Amino acid sequence: MPRTVLHWFRRDLRLTDNTSLHHATQSAVQVIPLYILSDWKQQHGWTGPNRQQFLCGCLESLAKNLATLGSRLIFRSGSAEVELERLIRETGAEAVYFNRDYDPHGRAMEARIQALCIRLGIECHAYQDSVLHEPDTVLTGGGQPYRVYTPYSKNWLNLPKTAPLGRITTLGPPAGESITSLPLPTLAHWQLPDCTAQIPAPGERAARDRLKLFLDSGILNGYGQQRNIPAGQTTSQLSQDLRFGLLSIREIYERCMACTTAEQPSIQTYVKELAWREFYVAILWHYPHVFEQEFAPDWQGLPWPGSEADFQRWATGTTGFPIVDAGMRQLLQTGLMHNRLRMITAMFLTKDLHCDWRLGEAFFMQQLVDGENASNNGGWQWSAGTGADAAPYFRIQNPWLQSVRFDPDGNYIKQWVPELKSVHAPLLHEPPKNGQPLAKGYPLPMVDHHTERDGCLAIFAKHKAERV
Repeated sequence: MPRTVLHWFRRDLRLTDNTSLHHATQSAVQVIPLYILSDWKQQHGWTGPNRQQFLCGCLESLAKNLATLGSRLIFRSGSAEVELERLIRETGAEAVYFNRDYDPHGRAMEARIQALCIRLGIECHAYQDSVLHEPDTVLTGGGQPYRVYTPYSKNWLNLPKTAPLGRITTLGPPAGESITSLPLPTLAHWQLPDCTAQIPAPGERAARDRLKLFLDSGILNGYGQQRNIPAGQTTSQLSQDLRFGLLSIREIYERCMACTTAEQPSIQTYVKELAWREFYVAILWHYPHVFEQEFAPDWQGLPWPGSEADFQRWATGTTGFPIVDAGMRQLLQTGLMHNRLRMITAMFLTKDLHCDWRLGEAFFMQQLVDGENASNNGGWQWSAGTGADAAPYFRIQNPWLQSVRFDPDGNYIKQWVPELKSVHAPLLHEPPKNGQPLAKGYPLPMVDHHTERDGCLAIFAKHKAERV
């Protein structure tokens, strides 16, 4: 049995049902836990203060949990390859353990770590952890990746699911005091401004409390009927916990399936959302070009003539479309947005304002606490009509109809757009007929939806004709 091994925490910031950590503790006398901080400064295309502040809180919680086991979380900053080699040499570690990531950056880094371990003559153990089924295990009968969700999900649902493991109880003696560690990170590490959003409570305990609330309070029971209603809590609100691995996907799945207080159709509806998450992971795995290009070949190079001024009004929640502005303001104030509103706001930016989906994708990633590359990219391309299993380009949501359908009493709108609190609900779901703003200080609709819908169809039709 190796005496000392490293466990490299990545997107698995928990002690319960952590596959790599479990196997590390089974094979070693001493497990040294490590987290490697990225060393970019001031700004990043994929994240911002909201998500980094949540990460800081999760790392603080993890460090405290490890301390209760008599261990110590080591922090380093920089290239994972460089920092792992340094710590291997400092500790004499005989193996490195980690859970796999599935985006192109994570895959490339893992290949370099495996090469490092071979060069140093030590073991390298990588595990499936963040998904129930890895991308290469859910394939068509011909062994090809799926391009459409429905047949993917049928296959995914029928595959056997791995049961969760228990909670770690010991990691052996902590790393010696001679092993240096950076302090717990703050936003200052990345030279980021303060987080002003009211983000969820971080850490494994807070995540477990959210899971308990979802299962025990009736939210799961009503999920099938209520999940598209943005007012109140109608969804699990566990997306950031899956993003950072505060909860395991195996435990969420098992506890949902075992929930006797929920209706089976609601459970199945929720589980299918977990399948959607893994479908987008698989799309990114098999088709990494989606970060840069439209997934659908027919729409690659599609022009997006929207203006910067229009994008800024969308980004600040001042479009004059109440349901769109409510969604954007929820995002700005909390770092989260209800999934129905993610579709509404994304389709409005791409189909009504004709702005490039990549602009919205990046903006969401910089604001969202739960920002997940695969899901975010998949959602944006779906809304733009260019992605895997995309809505046909001619199927364009009317934000006024979405508003009356999913927020008929205006509760959600009035929560996030306080200028409209005194406006009679039916008036929130249609353009003002008298040409006057709905309320003082609130703008008129910046575009006419029907006109912009026709313009969008023309852009798509012209591009399609030119490609023939």
